[in-house]
Amino acid sequence: MARDVVLPDPVKFVLNWGRRYSLWVFNFGLACCAIEFIAASMSRHDFIRLGVIPFAHSPRQADLMVVSGTVTDKMAPAVKRLYDQMPEPKYVISFGSCANCGGPYWDSYCVTKGVDQLIPVDVYVPGCPPRPEALLQGILRLQDKIAAEELVLRGGARPPLPPDPAARYTAPLIQPVQPLTQPDTAR
Repeated sequence: MARDVVLPDPVKFVLNWGRRYSLWVFNFGLACCAIEFIAASMSRHDFIRLGVIPFAHSPRQADLMVVSGTVTDKMAPAVKRLYDQMPEPKYVISFGSCANCGGPYWDSYCVTKGVDQLIPVDVYVPGCPPRPEALLQGILRLQDKIAAEELVLRGGARPPLPPDPAARYTAPLIQPVQPLTQPDTAR
């Protein structure tokens, strides 16, 4: 079994500095909060000056997912699938009340009660809808978190979320084929 090698502090500083100021964002805009996200990338707020590149073309090029808006149960598998396609290290900002806890739709039968039930969230940005300045503050908090991360030579993924107890009751997509049995003719 390979041992993790802890990197020296100057190397950690340089690597964390590079990751901190080159965040490629994959925006998962689902509702009105997405408009505020777009406003944060415009010239008035300009989060590019913080080292955030606003629109990655695919999840495989992104290291920050911003989930903004109401996550419904029908959209939840897509959020999880796109998160799983992102390379490590990956970070998530939950942007707005709907993404944080369901927002004003929390009592609906089809609304996921927070994106943190699907994927691990690093920073929560409250508000309905939150102002672009709140997203800038959330990005600064995430950058501080990245700067304080410990690094090992081998790297590694985050620990997985605990299994969803309701998942064992859902039917698999493909049912296993049962072998055909020959009728008993020796009676």
